[in-house]
Amino acid sequence: MSPMIHNTAIIDPTAIIADDVSIGAYSIIGADVEIGSGCVIESHVVIKGPTKMGVGNHIYQFSSVGEDPQDKKFANEPTTLEIGDNNLIRENVTINRGTVQGGGITKIGDNNWIMAYVHIAHDCIVGNDNILANNSSLAGHVTIGDFVILGGFTLISQFNEMGSHSFSAMASVISRNVPPYVLVSGHMAKPIGMNLEGLRRRDFSEQAIKHIRQAYKIIYRQGLRLEEAVQALENIEQEHGELIILIDYLQTQQGGIIR
Repeated sequence: MSPMIHNTAIIDPTAIIADDVSIGAYSIIGADVEIGSGCVIESHVVIKGPTKMGVGNHIYQFSSVGEDPQDKKFANEPTTLEIGDNNLIRENVTINRGTVQGGGITKIGDNNWIMAYVHIAHDCIVGNDNILANNSSLAGHVTIGDFVILGGFTLISQFNEMGSHSFSAMASVISRNVPPYVLVSGHMAKPIGMNLEGLRRRDFSEQAIKHIRQAYKIIYRQGLRLEEAVQALENIEQEHGELIILIDYLQTQQGGIIR
């Protein structure tokens, strides 16, 4: 056994673990788990398969990764969890595998910071470069884009989406889709502006931010139906490329947006 794997850890013989992976005391790595190079698994972590994990991930103590979905329809089907590269998963995080009815997979992208006590339920899709603050919870079938920030204790109900570069304030309860760039707050959450500070931190130009603020006014301040707002945005999209992500989202989302 590698000296990087503590002698109290329990590793299923079918697990595929890169040579330089570190596994702490009393952690359990189950069948059909694959862990890529450079990963650090702290003590008392449980990883159940089928789960495939990329390189450079760090999972802190007492996390449960790849456990069965909390869904009454689940009948022990071999559904999966996929985790990308360079994710930081802090203490007591729970991430469940998918369900057959939801496509069979829960998927986490790259470079995400998932803080303590976060729950990511079955069939969720989380993109890249997101921050999920302490005690955020995603119900089943939730989709998170890229560069999204969830404030602590944010709750997102099933089948909803957070568009890229969106932001939820602390203790937000989200029951509808949140478009890209939008800042929401409250119980139930309402749009209160655009995520301007986040955009500046990601080097969006002041001109681009001006265009995004204009788009917010079209969607939320002019009394337009969503179809009318999309048409208005399409009329200016050729001049302002940063609106493409917003228009594409509004054209393809299902279930309506938070308004």
